[in-house]
Amino acid sequence: MAERDPGAGAQAGPPGVIASLRGLAANATGIVQARLQLLANELEEERARTLQLIVYGAIALFCAGVGILLLSAWIVVAFWDQYRLVTLAALAVAYFAGCVLALRALRARAAVRPKLFSTSLAELKRDKDLLQS
Repeated sequence: MAERDPGAGAQAGPPGVIASLRGLAANATGIVQARLQLLANELEEERARTLQLIVYGAIALFCAGVGILLLSAWIVVAFWDQYRLVTLAALAVAYFAGCVLALRALRARAAVRPKLFSTSLAELKRDKDLLQS
């Protein structure tokens, strides 16, 4: 008959403290990794959104500038004989007023910007609340 190993048939006991700590560390590392990935995704989305805004803004400014220049030239030529100086002054005042209004709107829009990493912060708060309960 073959000899039996006395420990071969015994069931494994409950995991030790070291094994539990390793499992806890592995879970914590997985949570941190997932949250960092979420943070990186949000940062990438914000970068892409900002780049799109800059490109579309530059295109819009260029087209508006050319359009305003051509319209202004047309208006000045139309009133060249009698009111050329008054026409130029009126156009300059209108453009400065538009500039002031645009700067006010820009300042108001910049103040309402969404909080960066809001999704990541919410997930981290949820994790904290779950761990504390």
